[in-house]
Amino acid sequence: MTPLRTALLQSSGELSDVERNIEILDDAARRAADAGAGLLIAPEMFLTGYAIGDDIHRLAEPADGPSALRLAEVALAHGVALAYGYPERGAGGETYNAVRLIGPDGQRLANYRKTHLFGGFERKYFTPGDTPVVQAELHGLKLGFLICYDVEFPENVRAHALAGTDLLVVPTAQMHPFEFVAESLVPTRAWESQLYVAYVNRHGAEGDFEFVGLSCLAGPDGIARARAGRGEELLLADADPEPLWASRAANPYLADRRPELY
Repeated sequence: MTPLRTALLQSSGELSDVERNIEILDDAARRAADAGAGLLIAPEMFLTGYAIGDDIHRLAEPADGPSALRLAEVALAHGVALAYGYPERGAGGETYNAVRLIGPDGQRLANYRKTHLFGGFERKYFTPGDTPVVQAELHGLKLGFLICYDVEFPENVRAHALAGTDLLVVPTAQMHPFEFVAESLVPTRAWESQLYVAYVNRHGAEGDFEFVGLSCLAGPDGIARARAGRGEELLLADADPEPLWASRAANPYLADRRPELY
């Protein structure tokens, strides 16, 4: 199997401007494809912006709404899979903080709703999801999905490891003063559960929040294959299955677990 070159779009886009953010994704998908990437990941709530208050409800769309159809065309045009954060309007009118994966052929492959909401802002605007493990196959790897605060719960990542996730896709809106999450916790999660973690952040000030960037693709050895700075950046790194399998053989945490004790 060949490595999956993964592009991490560290960007905050334009607040409340869905059309402009689709254009940004289109340009990033073109650049990612030109660099040989098979997957482009955008941050949490990228389609609309994060700190947009009541616009969250106004701009929310169904998982297969107009923006998903537009982005399916983008994915197909560039031959690259897209994972992006957006506010999802549920069948009952509720709003979820979600991530959508569209394949390089334009097919919608997965949709995950954030299960652990962070702080009063998210609890005011979103309903928590109730499906802990959502997965999809891409280029021979099993992708799983979490969003931001979700990855800070070791149980979430371990559930993915037990379900066979190889590359955990984590769009995020991680803010100051929690830089240690990006710098230390995410690589630790990759090590302790023996998988890749693609952690893709926003950057800069939005309302009361200051997003810190520091996106990374962390490997099962606990080392970041690539690390962004604090500004706008398209980061490229490989999720290589061979080192993953070798690391799992050398570090058999999953096989050595004794769940009857926990």
